[in-house]
Amino acid sequence: MTATVPPTSPSDGPMADPQGRVELPPGAVPDDSRFANADLLPVPVARRNWTTYNFAALWVGMAHNIPSWLLASSLVTLGMDWKQAVFTIALANLIVLFPMLLTGHAGPKYGIPFPVLARASFGLRGANLPAMIRAAVACAWFGIQTWIGGQGIFILLGKIFGGWAEASKIGGQPWTLWLCFVLFWALELAIIHRGMDTLRRFENWAAPFVIVGALVLLAWITVKAGGFGPLLDQPSTLGWGADFWPVFFPSLMGMIAFWSTLSLNIPDFTRFGAGQRAQIRGQSLGLPTTMTLFALLSVFVTSGSQAVYGAAVWDPVELAAKTDNVFGLLFALVTVLIATVSVNIAANVVSPAYDLANLAPKIVNFRTGALITGVVGVVIMPWKLTATPELYIFTWLGLVGGLLGTVAGILIADYWIVRRTVLDLGDLYRPGGRYWYTNGWNLRAVLAFAVGGVMAVGGSHSAPGKGPFPEDGLIPFLKPLADYGWAVGLAASLVLYAVLMRPNGRAGAAGRVP
Repeated sequence: MTATVPPTSPSDGPMADPQGRVELPPGAVPDDSRFANADLLPVPVARRNWTTYNFAALWVGMAHNIPSWLLASSLVTLGMDWKQAVFTIALANLIVLFPMLLTGHAGPKYGIPFPVLARASFGLRGANLPAMIRAAVACAWFGIQTWIGGQGIFILLGKIFGGWAEASKIGGQPWTLWLCFVLFWALELAIIHRGMDTLRRFENWAAPFVIVGALVLLAWITVKAGGFGPLLDQPSTLGWGADFWPVFFPSLMGMIAFWSTLSLNIPDFTRFGAGQRAQIRGQSLGLPTTMTLFALLSVFVTSGSQAVYGAAVWDPVELAAKTDNVFGLLFALVTVLIATVSVNIAANVVSPAYDLANLAPKIVNFRTGALITGVVGVVIMPWKLTATPELYIFTWLGLVGGLLGTVAGILIADYWIVRRTVLDLGDLYRPGGRYWYTNGWNLRAVLAFAVGGVMAVGGSHSAPGKGPFPEDGLIPFLKPLADYGWAVGLAASLVLYAVLMRPNGRAGAAGRVP
């Protein structure tokens, strides 16, 4: 490893306020630094003003969306009853909250986004490895969410105007569906183009509106059904015995993977936090409670559809389209729009915008990165990943969860075990400093990622005809670990990275490398 440069003088060093929030003095990072731009530099303390409500509203807005609604239905499709599905979702979100709070700690303290935090562990150049993995996942999610939102608009407008589904087809789909998709895509990018303050204001009012919309849907179907219907009494086809656990554990990892992306880039949001209390309380109030209640709500509404229509209608858009009331359709349309825009911008545009800016700070800024995300999210056509529950949960979410869990393990080990939450803020932007390692790469982090990633996803397997992997697994002897990919990746990389960095001793806490 290369030697480090001497620390900066005290007058040039970072300054901390009484709450422990650190910021750089003016001029601490050269204007011509190739590792910095206005979007990647620390947020000034004066602008770190997000409160508990802002973070809670952020999570309510992100959790209340169509894919979240469909999570319970995916699990029921696999044989669980509603109690098992809700239990799985609740447990998964309690588990993923823990790394979310750990990685989120660096946001209010240093005001830095995820790719800059990753420089401490991977190196100034090496941070592009986890950043690009996270960006690729976000682009795929952006495409999935935008397609689902466009479909929702298409279905509801088709009910209002009629004849949309019979329009001439382009690429196997009605041109009216493509129109809804493009318009929805443009709306999302227009909002994010206005910046993070606009996003905060949007989430503040979007969150309660979506809750009201879901409750209106529940009230409507309850009145029509005269009760919640028979779905709550339907037994599990798996029971609680030997048939349940082989489905439960990969499903649990899949549910964790649903928000494991945010467990990495949550500093992109917490960097605007007024303090640790705001982000801890806001996330704890917003994530597990919201996802659990939303899963319950989806089950209750679907149970009512069972009583009214004789078959469970799990898709809220399809269910809302069954009403002939124009006002009800318009209200459902606005709710779908707000719910999908809320989650897609916050969860799937903000992160890759910063990640792409980190790749080339002098060429790509936050807004340019957001536009690139929008284009890539369409080009890769990721909606195919949701074709079946097996492909969606076991392949897509399982694979993504394993890789992202591996990155999370390294970030947590570096920030909490090696550094003890102490970072040299200026050196996160300076080549040749504490985090330069070997020509900008920390090879120990790369090794920990490679080993953890192989252990997490190397055993990936598919049932015959159900997915892209061999039945015996990519690496057969790792097949038993495949159902626990996120946990295996996080634990393996965390332990290995901590061990590899251990020879640094106490100096590791200050970020020095021999």
